[in-house]
Amino acid sequence: MKITKLVCYILSISLFFSCKKDDGKIDFTFLQINDVYEISPIQGGEYGGMARVETVHKGLLEENKNTMLLLAGDFLNPSLIGTIKVDGERVRGKQMIEVLNAMNIDLVAFGNHEFDVSQKDLQQRLNESNFPWISANVKLKTKEKSIPFYKEKEGKKIPLKETFIKEFSDEDGTKIKVGFISVCIPSNPKDYVEYGNMFVKARASYAAIKDSVDVVFGLTHVKITNDKRIAKLIPDLPLIMGGHEHTNSYNKIGNVIISKADANAKTAYIHRISFDKKTKKTIVKSELKEINYSIKPDDKVGEVVTKWQKTLKIKIKELIPNPEEIIYTAKTPLDGRDTPIRSVQTNLGQIITKAMSFSFDDQVDCALVNGGSIRIDDQLEGDINAVDVFRILPYGGAVLKVEIKGRLLKRVLDYGVLAAGTGAYLQRFNARKIGEKWMIQNKELNNRKTYTVAFSDYLLKGFDIPFLSIENKEVLSVYKPEKNELAFDIRKAVFEYLRKQKN
Repeated sequence: MKITKLVCYILSISLFFSCKKDDGKIDFTFLQINDVYEISPIQGGEYGGMARVETVHKGLLEENKNTMLLLAGDFLNPSLIGTIKVDGERVRGKQMIEVLNAMNIDLVAFGNHEFDVSQKDLQQRLNESNFPWISANVKLKTKEKSIPFYKEKEGKKIPLKETFIKEFSDEDGTKIKVGFISVCIPSNPKDYVEYGNMFVKARASYAAIKDSVDVVFGLTHVKITNDKRIAKLIPDLPLIMGGHEHTNSYNKIGNVIISKADANAKTAYIHRISFDKKTKKTIVKSELKEINYSIKPDDKVGEVVTKWQKTLKIKIKELIPNPEEIIYTAKTPLDGRDTPIRSVQTNLGQIITKAMSFSFDDQVDCALVNGGSIRIDDQLEGDINAVDVFRILPYGGAVLKVEIKGRLLKRVLDYGVLAAGTGAYLQRFNARKIGEKWMIQNKELNNRKTYTVAFSDYLLKGFDIPFLSIENKEVLSVYKPEKNELAFDIRKAVFEYLRKQKN
């Protein structure tokens, strides 16, 4: 009798809990980062750092096992570490793949800077990655046709997918499938890349996946104006997690939320999401989380970061004996952010061009550098060391002393102004425009005069300004400095110039 009562009791308890199963509601979390080029903290260690992001990631996983870490494009390039050579080969984003593997990242989208590297280097990074990549509108061009990018593992080619599906389940048995779509801005044309129409491919990939999942999210790398258009085209997306812009933003178009975090993991977005299977209603609560010094770095990821930082410092010591030496203290932030440095004259641009003139004992009429050479995408404040200088100008290169006709100099200066918003915009020293006139050292530019100009060597290759090259007849002479000269490396010129200002 007692056994019968016990069995009945157990059955009643089981029945009670079975009634509690699958309430049709489930909670999950997305941790979003985008445009991350630096694996270690920036701004003197104040912000960012992927080991800190991993600490936040692990904390969210403890809070809810249904947590995904997502990166909305741009991470292989540019970075200072990416420019150095290890075992005879440029790093080209290998350090980022190692870090993301250590973080067990769940999904990444292609960004335009992934195509800065060669096809061979990109293929190596894909093969090294342990995580999925998606994009609906980028394909690999071959001689015969365009095919999906792929990973090569043990001799097998595994195509990357246009979309991604993740299944979540919770303690009461509720299960859902979550889909992701992605497109990339076609702003980096390469021979090996085919870009499909962003909007056509976004709609097509959504149509292809929507009936296979409960809800679809966007993980994009396009301009905010493009994200807003996608939101209008696909109004059932609860959330688009985007990249490309480097400043955090949070917009809403209809019912579609569009979020972007700050570059270099200065911030990350935490999206806590509730989904009701019966009503199909999605509730998104977003938090912009500052990644700063108060967050203890994760040990495992920190080891990978430290390894690469040690390698970097060894390489920098080949040019600068003491990379940690404080060479300058910036009381006013030095602006090297992408948008200003490619659009207006900034104080950092002034320092770099003054240093170029300084490298020739100021025996030049003016100095010019393309904004695209300045890759730090950050504001520097407080103590600055050699590592910071290398982050500002990761590609280095010589400063050239060039004799040039005034007419050509005017064309170059005009082109730089018209190129505002691109890497061809010119940061200048001793060259300024007043009304319609260009002034060189406060005197009106004379088309017939010969000027001596300090140029970054990249500018003389004709990539940014097509008519500016050593083949142009109005380029009269080009002096290339020797290895023992300050102008041999623009970074050393900036380093010595700043150190002189401090003293």
